[in-house]
Amino acid sequence: MATLMKETVLDVHHWTDTLFSFRTTRDPGFRFENGHFTMMGLEQKDKRPLLRAYSITSANYDEYLEFFSIKVPDGPLTSQLQHVKPGDQIIVNSKSTGTLVADGLLPGKNLYLISTGTGLAPFISIIKDPDIYERFDNVILTHGVRYKNELAYQKLIMEELPNHEYFGDMIKDKLLYYPTVTREDYRNQGRLTDLMASGKLQQDLNLPELSLENDRFMICGSPSMLKDTCAILDNLGFNESRNGDLGHYVIERAFVES
Repeated sequence: MATLMKETVLDVHHWTDTLFSFRTTRDPGFRFENGHFTMMGLEQKDKRPLLRAYSITSANYDEYLEFFSIKVPDGPLTSQLQHVKPGDQIIVNSKSTGTLVADGLLPGKNLYLISTGTGLAPFISIIKDPDIYERFDNVILTHGVRYKNELAYQKLIMEELPNHEYFGDMIKDKLLYYPTVTREDYRNQGRLTDLMASGKLQQDLNLPELSLENDRFMICGSPSMLKDTCAILDNLGFNESRNGDLGHYVIERAFVES
């Protein structure tokens, strides 16, 4: 049976005026797979919990929980959640679930993690998972945003993980990071879907054209990005993992309030 757990906020990081993340304590009995989401939120004045689906950004071996969120001024939950501070309590459902797990994918060589905005959250958990690097030759983390300052977690991705004392060498060899921006100058520019469809994404990373044999995908982001990316893959003959059948790609439909 799922239960509601109270956890204490440990620290908060405001990336921009519209993005923030925070860490909380973690009940020792809470188990999840990297890539999963859970229901998380705050107790209201009437003592009822207000919960939304949030991907878990921390890895399943971390002793804390971490969440990455947008700030919506009139959002029922985020209008409150963005003001949390260390010592505050949040509510976490003890049950986690989700489709962004490698077990839903056919074997392959290259794993593309396609994300926009806060859709990056589950992939931060996944790129910390040593098992992912055992399964794939290359793990390609993409992140599409509007402005450069929305490229969260860059220090973790580019500096901390490659220097991890246990599996840093594996990450150096296999993790490829591809951030792209649409509304200002940056080294990579344009919508991820356009870069995928044109082949520029693969060219920039010195990877071959997409193939059914070698390439697998996890996709998390805005509904429009999900729709467009699935259309690109479907047109190339890739199949989504559904109803327990292995596929070439998996997507997460449960998303934080927008």
